[in-house]
Amino acid sequence: MFDQIERGQAVGKAEFDAAASELRTSLILTQQELRKADCPVLIIFGGVDGAGKSELAGLLNEWMDPRWIVTRAYGPRTRDEKSRPEFWRYWVDIPPRGQIGVYLSAWYSEPLVDRVYGRLKKRKFERELSRIGEFERCLADDGALILKFWMHLDKAQQKRRLRKLEKHPARHWQVGKQDWRNWENYGRFVEVAERIIERTDAPYAPWRLVDGGDAGYRSLAVLRTVRQAIGDHLAGRTSSRTRPPPAVQLTVAENGGEDGPATAESHGGPASRPPLAQVDLGASVTKPLYARKLPKLRRRLNELYQRAKNQEMATMLVFEGWDAAGKGGTIRRVTAALDARDYRIHPIAAPNDWENAHHYLWRFWQRIPRDGKFAIFDRSWYGRVMVERVEGFASEPEWSRAFREIREFEDQIVEHGTLLMKFWLHIDADEQARRFRDRAETPYKSWKLTDEDWRNRDRWREYEAAVNEMVTRTSTAAAPWHLVPFNDKRHGRLEVLTRLCEAMERKLG
Repeated sequence: MFDQIERGQAVGKAEFDAAASELRTSLILTQQELRKADCPVLIIFGGVDGAGKSELAGLLNEWMDPRWIVTRAYGPRTRDEKSRPEFWRYWVDIPPRGQIGVYLSAWYSEPLVDRVYGRLKKRKFERELSRIGEFERCLADDGALILKFWMHLDKAQQKRRLRKLEKHPARHWQVGKQDWRNWENYGRFVEVAERIIERTDAPYAPWRLVDGGDAGYRSLAVLRTVRQAIGDHLAGRTSSRTRPPPAVQLTVAENGGEDGPATAESHGGPASRPPLAQVDLGASVTKPLYARKLPKLRRRLNELYQRAKNQEMATMLVFEGWDAAGKGGTIRRVTAALDARDYRIHPIAAPNDWENAHHYLWRFWQRIPRDGKFAIFDRSWYGRVMVERVEGFASEPEWSRAFREIREFEDQIVEHGTLLMKFWLHIDADEQARRFRDRAETPYKSWKLTDEDWRNRDRWREYEAAVNEMVTRTSTAAAPWHLVPFNDKRHGRLEVLTRLCEAMERKLG
């Protein structure tokens, strides 16, 4: 693969200076056009140590306006980063629309080094590459331009480059024992790098191989590519907005397909019936029984919460449901058993301007709890396939691909060791109407009722269809949906607490 790189090309100082002035100006103008666009640009530098990656990152910041560039270099994960899923630190650093992210030692570095030194077995290595592909696909589907440059040197060139850096008075610190150890394993690095490039080279995120031997050549080659690619991307997005969106026929895939639904056992009934139709809304408990059971469940939950904290197990609870189903009251019954220092409640409303400038999952990655903590979501990322779908805030291609993106998001959370529980609080339309009237007549509850709540009732059937598809396509073995009847709030609250305690006991062993 690396034999295909055009080697030995050099650009003299006069030639470089002649090209630099025009290129620098055009890069600034291109960046100004990007600032008005609805997409970010991600520039990833990978490759051989000493091939000029950091110099290129510096040149981009020098020749463009660094105020609109996010530059990140990743080393070994910190304690805080280890306490969250692996891709958390990359997601939180994604630039907003209109800006550029420049990444050194990014999501490719850890699997490369770990595979070379035998810390990552083949199966896990391939899984990591698949996850990288899904990550980049997710961003590209949202409009991001992803530019990946692999900077290459042969073994002799790399040795000369490292020797030169060691002697440089201001940059000798860049070369250490590990760099020389990596050089000794040059052949293995090339072998693993070829596999990485082969697996992660995609139309939406292609690799560009660049000879890093000559500073002038590599600088012009990379910066010209950046300028051209951004210009072409912006032109393509402008032209696509002038065309009607393609028609997308959405169907629920059969079991075993990429978007395969959960099995009927996930919801306790025949596969032919929609999930919500399987919920027994007649379930109820008496006040005396509720009064006896609730304190016992709180004590049980408190003991489990203390164990989870000691074992550094994070917990994420998602509460979705119909308006007036009882999410707020149920959350209060959960938090009554917890220490306020160890949980955060996230009431999710429409995204603000800064959140809207990012991928829709970005704000939820920001809220992932550290190990040992609780995060409770009153509404969640599922708004993408419910409210945004039904109300037309997301196009059909956007919400239809969200099922896959959400499953990948949740897989990473669970794989990290976090307990993720998703509750749908279910009531029927008559019970909702009764609760709306009760809210309207009760002064301390009236603030909860809005004109939008009444309007949403007119689209009950549309929301019901969206919820049934959401549950079918995102209830997995790792992160199943729990559909809880809430026509009787007392029964529903006890059911949520019971299922939470049981899940924590299984997780904690």
